[in-house]
Amino acid sequence: MKYDVIVVGSGSAGSIVATRISEDPSKSVLLIEAGPDYDEIEKLPDEVRYGYATGTDVMVSDHNWQFLGQPTPIAEPMMVPRGKVTGGSSAINGQMFLRGVPEDYDTWAGWGNDKWSYEKLLPFFRNLETDTDFSDDFHGTTGPIIVRRFKPTDMHPAQSAFREAALDAGHLESPDLNHPDSEGISPTPLNNPNGIRWSTNLGYLSMSRHRLNLTIRANCNVRKILFEGKKAYGLEVESAGEIFTVEGQEIVLSGGAIASPQILMVSGVGPSDHLKEHGIEVVHELPGVGENLRDHPIVPVSFKTKAHVELDGLAPRNQYVLRYTASGSDLRNDMIIIMQSFATDRVDRGGSRMDGFGVRMTLSVYLAKSAGKLTLQSSDPTVQPFLNYNYFDHPFDRERMREGIYKCLDLAKHPKFEELIEEVVEPYSAAFDSEDSLDEWMMKEATTGHHISGTCKMGPSTDEMAVVDQHGKVHGLENLRVADASVMPDCIRANTNVTTMMIGERISDFMINGE
Repeated sequence: MKYDVIVVGSGSAGSIVATRISEDPSKSVLLIEAGPDYDEIEKLPDEVRYGYATGTDVMVSDHNWQFLGQPTPIAEPMMVPRGKVTGGSSAINGQMFLRGVPEDYDTWAGWGNDKWSYEKLLPFFRNLETDTDFSDDFHGTTGPIIVRRFKPTDMHPAQSAFREAALDAGHLESPDLNHPDSEGISPTPLNNPNGIRWSTNLGYLSMSRHRLNLTIRANCNVRKILFEGKKAYGLEVESAGEIFTVEGQEIVLSGGAIASPQILMVSGVGPSDHLKEHGIEVVHELPGVGENLRDHPIVPVSFKTKAHVELDGLAPRNQYVLRYTASGSDLRNDMIIIMQSFATDRVDRGGSRMDGFGVRMTLSVYLAKSAGKLTLQSSDPTVQPFLNYNYFDHPFDRERMREGIYKCLDLAKHPKFEELIEEVVEPYSAAFDSEDSLDEWMMKEATTGHHISGTCKMGPSTDEMAVVDQHGKVHGLENLRVADASVMPDCIRANTNVTTMMIGERISDFMINGE
């Protein structure tokens, strides 16, 4: 069968593209998902339905791709959780519903993507959300994704202590981190009503999957894009050991910042020398595919709590965040500290998701200077690509992270924390012997903020590293778009899920209007 539109991947953006395009009953839409599909909320497994933690908790699950990545040259490989289920990573993530700052999007616009300024994107942010706490020009009240914040009376003692420490350290209090001028300490906006992880499956597909013109095919792996010259006309798909061909007037890759560039490369689109190394026939030279890998490197500042402190793995873990600007930085809100009231040992080091030892401040550079690279390890689409994150390659990233570690330790010295904290667990004391020793600890302990992006960079054709134009169309090819976190020209100063959903809304609008 031939479809008008085929969407590859039902994640944060793909579910939205399929939903919005299928609003036109004359358009036939096929949505392909590699993982399972759960068509009712009651059918969701608990690990997908409930939770306040991140995808690391389900790393060994069939709902996770179980990727590995290289953080730095001296670090052990790290777990890179990515959702393998309808809803994608929005179905396994930590549900932080945080937008970037306006400067992020205005920078994109300044790089030749003039339809991506904050002012032009704000309607799409509003369109996707129902904010239960705020209703003004900056927030939506009728969208598919439900947003809320915990009230002061619902906060864990460690969260309340964190707020008091931040205020006494001179940081501003902001009730709404999604306000464009916001900075400082704020309750975390979460797409988690009543403990339910409100994914794009629940928010979007629940209102579109009944449509006769939308077909959802789960447990299907896309092997490659099929081309006639420079024109994409279909996909080779594997399901239950059989290989099928499906055809579409337009194909939209929404596989995420790992799968989308991989599919392009195994299909012959990317850096020609690299493709030839793997015996892949070059369809179209695009040197930027897989380049510009962006993320938020994080390091843990962890504390063992006193015996009387209650640690409940099922309770909310993240209720307050602190956004601030590093010393000497001209990038507003380029740092974040996420207060976690339930800390466990790392899963890849034998830790258990329900075996807590204390609390943790998760520190991250939220606009890093360093960039990494995604490359193929094989022409076989079932072999994950190599993910070189290249954290802390730029000295300013190391400088900001060092400063942030000391800031976390200073916050923990507040009298409110004295009642809760027994000792510092990490960084260990020897890490502070010198600047070099602290850098070495950071380089070994850094792990992903789960916000991989940028590997199919959006930009004008004059930018040789741009993979797609600002409408999501792949440069030099016909009938092929990308709509997911991979098109971000740079990472944003926020968790990426909301912006990825906005990308789904924005590119859908382009498609609907023939742009």
